[in-house]
Amino acid sequence: MQTSDEVHLAANNFAQHLGKLVCNSQDRPGFIVNRVLMPMINEAFYALMEGVGTAQDIDNGMKLGTNQPMGPLQLADFIGLDTCLAIMRVLHEGLGDSKYRPCPLLVQYVDAGKAAVLS
Repeated sequence: MQTSDEVHLAANNFAQHLGKLVCNSQDRPGFIVNRVLMPMINEAFYALMEGVGTAQDIDNGMKLGTNQPMGPLQLADFIGLDTCLAIMRVLHEGLGDSKYRPCPLLVQYVDAGKAAVLS
């Protein structure tokens, strides 16, 4: 199924009328944001699992180093660990690339019913 050019243009115009910045993406697993964001969050879990730093140090380093308002682990808590895991599984299965394999620590946290990393 494909969106017609007319509907696509109407949707873009409507969003712009509302003052929104439009970002177009092909229909691929994760689209744009999740395809870029979730591997960063997943890598933060790997860094935590491997003892690269504490959760707070990882988040502080990313906030300071990338000028983001919250670190990747805090963002994972905000999104929900179960949701992060589900998205990583969609990326891994949909793209077939091992770089999207969910971190075992993320899987362990979700399987244990842990709701957050930082709290």
